[in-house]
Amino acid sequence: MNLKNYIRDIQGFPKKEIVFKDITPLLLDPQATQKCLEELVNAVKDLQITTVIGVESRGFFFGTLLAQQLNVGFVPVRKPKKLPYETISATYALEYGTDSLEIHIDAIKKGDRVLIHDDVLATGGTAAAVCELVERLGGIVVQCNFLMELSFLNGRDKIKNYDTFAVLTY
Repeated sequence: MNLKNYIRDIQGFPKKEIVFKDITPLLLDPQATQKCLEELVNAVKDLQITTVIGVESRGFFFGTLLAQQLNVGFVPVRKPKKLPYETISATYALEYGTDSLEIHIDAIKKGDRVLIHDDVLATGGTAAAVCELVERLGGIVVQCNFLMELSFLNGRDKIKNYDTFAVLTY
């Protein structure tokens, strides 16, 4: 099964110069979803993961499935002021300005072996910020994994000190 057949390109979304990679067709097909999940799980099954982080918001789809398959807890990392308990935050650069992500202060324990999951590795800023949050809380980033990587944006450069896996590469 070629999973790229289940990723739809949307020209000009959310900005004119962007080609958005839409995962909705993948999520609509149970066999494609299962195949993608199998590839994500196979990349980490022997790494003794204790916690899976999903990054807002499309990282939640497979992040929760990964946690369930690995029989570990799931932690959401969200945009500011979306989590109800006390948080810490990390700021990262955008094309025009900055953004931040937050995590509950008790979500990661010292020594936790953390898998960070998001849908896309683009410039790497989001992933680097989440790695920072994990390490500030005492966790160990075991792998950053993604449904797809936009390799032409060189996102791996920002997370080069971490094991990185993507099911699909563009």
